Amino acid sequence: MARTLSLPSKSKKTAAKKVVRLAAPKVVAKKASPKSLKPLKTKGPAQTGKKSPTKPITAKATAKAPTKAVAAPPKVTSSDFSSSPFNSSLKPAEKIGFLREMLRIRRFEQQALKYYNQGIMGGFLHLYNGQESVAVGTASLMNGHDEIITAYRDHGHALAVGMGMNECMAELFGKGTGCSKGKGGSMHFFAPDKHYWGGHGIVAGQTPLGLGLAFAIKYKQINGCAVAFLGDGAVNQGVFSECLNMAALWDLPIVYVIENNGYSMGTSLERSSAVNGSLAKRAEGFCVEWATCGGFDLYELRANLGAAMERARKESKPMVLEVSTYRYYGHSVADANTKKYRSPEEIDLYKSEHDPITLWQNQLLSEKVITQAGIEKIDDEAKAEAAAAAEFGIASPWPSEESIFEDIYHEVDHKTEAGQTGSFFFSE
Repeated sequence: MARTLSLPSKSKKTAAKKVVRLAAPKVVAKKASPKSLKPLKTKGPAQTGKKSPTKPITAKATAKAPTKAVAAPPKVTSSDFSSSPFNSSLKPAEKIGFLREMLRIRRFEQQALKYYNQGIMGGFLHLYNGQESVAVGTASLMNGHDEIITAYRDHGHALAVGMGMNECMAELFGKGTGCSKGKGGSMHFFAPDKHYWGGHGIVAGQTPLGLGLAFAIKYKQINGCAVAFLGDGAVNQGVFSECLNMAALWDLPIVYVIENNGYSMGTSLERSSAVNGSLAKRAEGFCVEWATCGGFDLYELRANLGAAMERARKESKPMVLEVSTYRYYGHSVADANTKKYRSPEEIDLYKSEHDPITLWQNQLLSEKVITQAGIEKIDDEAKAEAAAAAEFGIASPWPSEESIFEDIYHEVDHKTEAGQTGSFFFSE
């Protein structure tokens, strides 16, 4: 049964301890104005001196576009985000904890891929490899009253907020011990008790639900915000525009995070979306503030998203933050064209130079927060946990035949008065 959002504690002392009162970086967002609003000062190809591997596709050139589109290079910044108020006070144990969570996600996904390729696991499988820093960074910023919701690539977010590997892996195997009792699969991990309102398979379908979470937070005067994730392809869905309009009209505390990994299924961003600088810039049309940042550096992600979430909590204002990231596998593992629309060189570039886990490991080594032996120990533990979760999932029982009629109607499950009358199922 879904958890009901509760009112904040009446104890002022208790609430004060949970509220993150940190100053926002000045560069995150600027006042909404078509003339003055600019994204964060990230350096793209023109600023770094590197030549962009792609050219804008014009109307005349569309018909002759190459089969293999190449994603724009990641946004590189020269700023030291470790000094951000959201990072400067981090303790060594917290930093190591971030590494542990990213490695857990990576090893979980690799273990799932192994069994999917063997045909033991069915359905869809949307892997999060390459984007771990975004989920872990977001979860680390939640204050206990924030709510999070995402799309179908939801494994990383689920593990980052505290869901167990066993319940998640069992769900992938379709077993009754899964977090959704084996009925949801890859796209539908849920844990409302952890302020995680799940993954959703309908493109952009989670964006109005996230808006509803933000409305509840404001209505109940909860000191929190909603964070709704969506992909670059979902930005083109009309419902997202409706959400921005309503969020602006009602001043709702929500941060829409666009995880821009360069591709909408098998179509590159340049060929699927009309982009004028960034996708987040579209928020200007609804008087909603926006910004962009890189998602490869955990410090950068936390500095920018932390400021956006803090603003939403304090001012009850919406914002759109576009985060540049990259996925190593196809849209799903069943994506037959994954090696046709991207070149092997492009994927290798991101893996070798922009892998978020490698970057964070190097950061911690340079800070002398951890040793190489310490990293290997954490990695071995993550591998063992993922392997044990797979064994748990395989050994778990299938859902009973009777359970097919459960978790559909609240009235029927809880035997309310309404649930005792009328017909609810076709078999009746």
